[in-house]
Order: sequence, then C-alpha cells, then structure tokens
Amino acid sequence: MGGFGALFDLKAAGFSDPVLVATTDGVGTKLKVAIEAGKHDTVGIDLVAMCVNDLVVQGAEPLFFLDYFATGKLDVEAGRAIVSGIAAGCRESGCALIGGETAEMPGMYSDGDYDLAGFAVGAAERGAIIEGRDVAPGDVVLGLASSGIHSNGYSLVRRIVERTGLSYGAPAPFAPHATLGEELLKPTRIYVKSCLAAVRAGKIKALAHITGGGLLENTPRVLPDTCVAEIDATAWSMPPVFTWLAREGGVAPGEMARTFNCGIGMIAVCAPENADEAIRILTEGGETVWRIGRIVPRQGDEHRTRVLGTWRD
Repeated sequence: MGGFGALFDLKAAGFSDPVLVATTDGVGTKLKVAIEAGKHDTVGIDLVAMCVNDLVVQGAEPLFFLDYFATGKLDVEAGRAIVSGIAAGCRESGCALIGGETAEMPGMYSDGDYDLAGFAVGAAERGAIIEGRDVAPGDVVLGLASSGIHSNGYSLVRRIVERTGLSYGAPAPFAPHATLGEELLKPTRIYVKSCLAAVRAGKIKALAHITGGGLLENTPRVLPDTCVAEIDATAWSMPPVFTWLAREGGVAPGEMARTFNCGIGMIAVCAPENADEAIRILTEGGETVWRIGRIVPRQGDEHRTRVLGTWRD
C-alpha cells in the first residue's frame, strides 16, 4: 500500500507462456443519467464490464483493473458508491482491483459532475488467442442476452427521455415496478466466466462484444472479409426498454441495430457440431442463449452483418 505502482506475478497466476491483452474504456453519457437520478452504485460495474468483456472476446482471462475517477469536488457518498460498484464488477469477473486515481479538478467539472475511465489487463496462453480467423460459412451465430441497454447509445436515450418529459424518478412506462432511472441504469452484464469456460472447452471460434455501433458494426469486427453474419431478428424478443425507445424516439429498426444491442450483449460463433455443447456451457454459466443466425459467404462488398426480419416485442 502507498507505492507508486502495483506488481503482478503471471507465473503465480498459473500461466506458463502468456500473451498480455490490454483494454481501456469508459461509461460515456450514461454517467449523466446516474448524476441526474442520484444513483451511483451501478456505473462502477459498467466501467469494469466494458473493459473485461473486451478482453474475453480474445480468449483472455482478466487479471487486474485500474480506475480513474475525476470530479470537480469529491462527494464522499457518491465516490463510495462508485468504487463499491467497481469492486463488485472486479469480483464478478475474477480480476484484481490493484489501484486507481481520484482527481479533484474544480475548474474542469461542474458541481456534481464526474467522469470515469477503466483500464484492464488480461492474459491468455500463447496460441490460445481467438481472433475469428477460422470462421467459415455454415458456422452458427449464438446470441447471449443483455441485461438492458448496457453502456452505449445514451446520448440518444437522454434525448428521448427529454422528449417524453418524464423524470428519472418516475415509474418506467415499460416496467412500472421500477423507476425510469433504475431501468436505464441497469449495469452492463459481465460475460467473462461463462465465455471463458466455452472458449477453454474449444467450442467457440469468435466472440463479439456488442457495444457502440450495435449489432451491425461490432459483429463484423471478428469475421473474415469473406464472410457475412446473417442474423434472424425473430429469433429472440427485444426487451421492452428497446421497444419503448424505438417507439418514443421514432427510431427505425436499422438505426436501432446500429446504436443498441437490442437484447444481445455478446455474440458467439461456433462450428455447427459444437453449437449444442457451447449453448450448454454458456447456459450453465448463467447466460440466456439463442441461436440467432449463421455465417454465409459474402457477395461483393456487401456489409458483413445482415439482419433479417423484425424483432418480436
């Protein structure tokens, strides 16, 4: 404690020939919802999730996490809630919270405002990194359920809420048992342990974390140029929060798929003969999993994600 840096022993963690994988991310304008709603206990989980989910898509086990918390003047209660959420996210993903920085900058932030950034480092044995290079036509696309909006698209979400005139303390029109703020602040699901189990069992060819850019822009990131992910939107029901956003904001289906996860927080691609076992492992890990599509050959320069049909409410 009190040192200028933290040490981590990869050999003691059980790795023999590891490759390090690093990532950094934030929570974006979802923080504005937390600030206006006065609810700060979940955005720390979001911060961890956005980083560690990006590690696991490459087959890496998260090892340690650091956070950066900047504000105008420290609100001790809000700060405690935020850091408690960060700690909870680290426990859920199995990584160590080894340090962080809290900066008070009254000239940079208005009263009550703050920003968060997270940094995560993971590792995988050399040769065990998954990059989607062997994805091929005929492979199965699986969708893992999201817990809600996660941490992207909140500039649009906030504009839609403003248009409705609702406060974040009002009952959510799509979930009257909870307030609108509580529903919109549901933390990003952490997929680390379930996905690592499926990867280590050799059942997964590729994983895509559905963040900014939605289903349309994130899925191609793990596909070869010769392949297209053909996704059947009728294979799962779109959660009520997305139906409400689409209706109140007049957001077209294509734009929904480009902005939000639409109920699918992680996509997995596997060989047809491994699909049932992959579903079993992921389900045992606590995930809700659907077969949502297949990989097909790409024709010319068409977009590498094709969404067919319309989501069920």
